[in-house]
Amino acid sequence: MTRRTGRARRRAGTVAVAAGAVAALAAGCASSEQESVASSNDITTATAAPIEWNVENPQRYHRLATYPIFENRPEGEPIDTETVAEISSVTPDGNTMIYTDATAQRIGFLDISDPSTPRGLGTLSLTELGNADDQPTSVIVHQDFVLVVVDTTGGDFTAPSGRVDVVRIADRTRVHSIDLGGQPDSIALSPDGTFAAVAIENQRDEDFTPEGGEEGDLPQPPTGFVQIVDLTGEPQAWTTRRVDFDVDQARAAGLDTPEDLEPEYVDVNDRGEIAVTLQENNGIAVIDGPTGEVTSLFSAGTASVEDIDTVEDGVIDQTGSITDLPREPDAIGWIGDRYLATANEGDWKGGTRNWSIFDAATGDLVWDGGNEFSHLAVRTGLHNEGRAEAKGPEPEGLTITELDGRPVALVGSERSNFVAVYDVSDPTDPQFRQILPATNGPEGILAIPERNLLAISSEVDDAEAGVRASVTLYGWGEEHAAAGGSPAFPSLVSGDVDGLPVGWGALGALSVDPEDPDRLFTATDDAYGPARVLGIDLTQTPALIDREIAVTEDGQPLTLDIEGVAARRDGGFYLAVEGAEGPENALLRVAEDGAIEERIGLPDDIGAALGSQGLEGVSVQGSGDDETVWVVLQRELDTDPPGVARIGRYTPADGGWQWYGYQLDPTDVDGDWIGLSEITVHDGALLILERDKLNGPAARIKAIHRVEIPTESGVTGADEEVTVLPKTLYRDLAPDLRATRGWVQEKAEGVAVAGNGNLYVVTDNDGLDDATGETVFLDLGPAQ
Repeated sequence: MTRRTGRARRRAGTVAVAAGAVAALAAGCASSEQESVASSNDITTATAAPIEWNVENPQRYHRLATYPIFENRPEGEPIDTETVAEISSVTPDGNTMIYTDATAQRIGFLDISDPSTPRGLGTLSLTELGNADDQPTSVIVHQDFVLVVVDTTGGDFTAPSGRVDVVRIADRTRVHSIDLGGQPDSIALSPDGTFAAVAIENQRDEDFTPEGGEEGDLPQPPTGFVQIVDLTGEPQAWTTRRVDFDVDQARAAGLDTPEDLEPEYVDVNDRGEIAVTLQENNGIAVIDGPTGEVTSLFSAGTASVEDIDTVEDGVIDQTGSITDLPREPDAIGWIGDRYLATANEGDWKGGTRNWSIFDAATGDLVWDGGNEFSHLAVRTGLHNEGRAEAKGPEPEGLTITELDGRPVALVGSERSNFVAVYDVSDPTDPQFRQILPATNGPEGILAIPERNLLAISSEVDDAEAGVRASVTLYGWGEEHAAAGGSPAFPSLVSGDVDGLPVGWGALGALSVDPEDPDRLFTATDDAYGPARVLGIDLTQTPALIDREIAVTEDGQPLTLDIEGVAARRDGGFYLAVEGAEGPENALLRVAEDGAIEERIGLPDDIGAALGSQGLEGVSVQGSGDDETVWVVLQRELDTDPPGVARIGRYTPADGGWQWYGYQLDPTDVDGDWIGLSEITVHDGALLILERDKLNGPAARIKAIHRVEIPTESGVTGADEEVTVLPKTLYRDLAPDLRATRGWVQEKAEGVAVAGNGNLYVVTDNDGLDDATGETVFLDLGPAQ
């Protein structure tokens, strides 16, 4: 698909010709600005990263289900109403999950007794409990009740307010309400159930400019505090204790703007100690819960991180760095009773794109993630280039659980849509174990250790793009392995060059490697520049991107919307390049080192009849004088009947084009359309990938069809009536995509039969633009 072409620039150190400039394209390709870079072509070979991806079933999480929150909407509510899941809790039996939905101003209930088939149990609107402007910020289950933390501020930052509603779960009635005296954020329950701690943030107004400061700066009184709710007796007897912070103590600890502290997140250990992050102040506090005494207050410090992408320019350029930025931690979790782990999301002044571990007694930093979190996103194709200048993967959520007797940290990436799993048996040396994809904006991370379950709730709901907020359920260990999705994530990763992962994503093409039966080629489209052909080693699990070839012209790297790649028996490649408009579509013949040798424009009348969806796939048959190039156009020409796309045959020997028709399947879904994504020659026939524009539970048409190679000549002009070639269903890919038990990806875009005889399919993750970012690489076994 056509995308905005970003400004690219030179990337040194990661790969030899990595983030080059965008060159002006002529003769049928999109044009853009060109910068001066090295003139040599380069092929870079990577080595596998020192990560053990293949954790045995008893020692790993298995994805069980992805439940779209809109399916739990009230009767009669339009399907496109924005509704999300943020923070969640679970009943003591582990069967009912309760989540906050601040967007729709309600809480929701899910039956997860069968975690592979969660069921919606309806919602409870805050308009039934208070005012229409009230918003839930957090929930925690205690015995037969759910404590719903409610922000009642209503936009008046100078007079913050909030409450806790105590709701009986059985009948969803409020039995008590407790005034909190300020605007709340998070809540945590002590392990013994004697009290709950609530962070009263009294957050700043980002549009307000304090005297002598800049817009959004602190101080903006009133200051925040912590409210302890004692849970003795019946709910009507519960009382609160307010814990304030000493300004002088905060100033001595080196906190930012100590006169206006903003508690963000709380957690309680077995000793009843409350850990609190003061995010905007870059601080951490420890409170003795039973007495309410602040026993420790210290700064989270600063960090400098190298070898990360810090420029939003459409290029995965890992030569950037940040220097001495405050960590500004969000979520916090106790590792035992001594250590504290923080997700360093950042806010107004900082954010270090990683997570850290502190000694709670001394405030000393004992471990910091550095660039590991960012590199994890790049390795797995989840790098969000649109957030490169902000806070990168933005670690926000964090929780500590125990698996098989070992403490484990679960750290969520808000912008790259994953949760990373670390063994923290040694808090000074965490060990990465697994990466778990989620839908957009994972906010809540709920471990349910009694059932070996994990629920990840997401706060981004985009009905227009069809990517909806969801709860993703995982099960840990052998007991959940049989119900887990396949293939496991990640199914495709990149290797390292000089210790840095090769950047990739938005893969819309696959090709057989004629020189090696256990290899394929793929290519990035213009979601990431510059244009590159990537080599995939199929003998690795997950499959490994271990080769990178920059596409160049006169030694200059280009940004191209590559939608198809075909390796030639005679060496080099054909690339199908989609243009912003029809005449800008082109077929490029490039050498083995990526240098463009020939531009082959579409016939003028064909280009003129194309819309914004043009060339989508290319495949090569034969070699030498007998070489034939097959292409597909994604949609109908203006001159063709509705629902008939074109297959093109180009013969390099004489430069001639011939065209045939392909009947697209119909769709009756508003806003949907059907198009072609890929073509490959196999066993004397053409395999053509056809898909709709739908994803998630709405996805229907993701299929490969077989078309016999025509023996008769095709038409040569746009105005000539094409012969529609008969098609037969070769493989319905929808069940394969659903089998991952994740969000069904819209863009199944690459297909190839490797020399080993197996059929492979890859999805285009759109560079995380209106997509979850997950890439699914399918090995579908022997081609039939």
